[in-house]
Amino acid sequence: MNMEFYKYQGTGNDFVIADNRDGRYNGLTQQKVAAICDRRFGIGADGLMLLQLKDGYDFEMAYYNSDGKEGSMCGNGGRCLVNFARKMKVIESTAHFIAADGEHYAEILADGTVKLKMQDVTSVEKGEEYILLNTGSPHYISFQANVKALDVYTIGKKIRYSKRFANEGVNVNFVETLNESLYVRTYERGVEDETLSCGTGVTAAAIAASGDALKNYQTNISTPGGNLKVQFTKVDDQTFTDVYLIGPAEFVFNGSISIY
Repeated sequence: MNMEFYKYQGTGNDFVIADNRDGRYNGLTQQKVAAICDRRFGIGADGLMLLQLKDGYDFEMAYYNSDGKEGSMCGNGGRCLVNFARKMKVIESTAHFIAADGEHYAEILADGTVKLKMQDVTSVEKGEEYILLNTGSPHYISFQANVKALDVYTIGKKIRYSKRFANEGVNVNFVETLNESLYVRTYERGVEDETLSCGTGVTAAAIAASGDALKNYQTNISTPGGNLKVQFTKVDDQTFTDVYLIGPAEFVFNGSISIY
């Protein structure tokens, strides 16, 4: 069986996407997904997404990490799937869809970037050396100097597989404050390596870096793969609402691959 696929990327976080509204790819196994995402023997991607039907929504987002396992919410992936849904004429410029962490709204802006509404954050754990929160996926935030020089793979893997996080995993983000913006590098669970960008990770970093004031925030964020913006309202130290991730979601190429 052949899979007709489309490759998209959002600030270097890349995805294989397929239209599964007729259910033709429901039989994909973990091994097949991992093979498709393999950068040497497959198409190559940080994850695979299926565009699916769901009553009450424009579409459903089914997301799989590059290890083939079903993943939690992916912010860069969500933006890419919104642009793919427009390409498939499922939507025009706005979307209401369901993902692993619940429902989302999105808007394709005039410049082609996608403004994606993320889940509210209702719990923030602050340790001596980290901040832990969930923005649709769990994130460990570590503020560092000279993040560009860090060995993200080695340090991130050690934290991700530490006793506390070994079973479920955690995404590890190293964050540096640069004037009015942030620079973020991320070790992603499921990929088990550094990715060029992580949407839920930069969202978590922006929230973790917010000041003491209870107000509306907009943060510019740089990653190795490009630039993003995060907007949110800080209600109190534990509660953040109206959270939006804004950034590019670009078509790369399409093709066909034999999967059975």
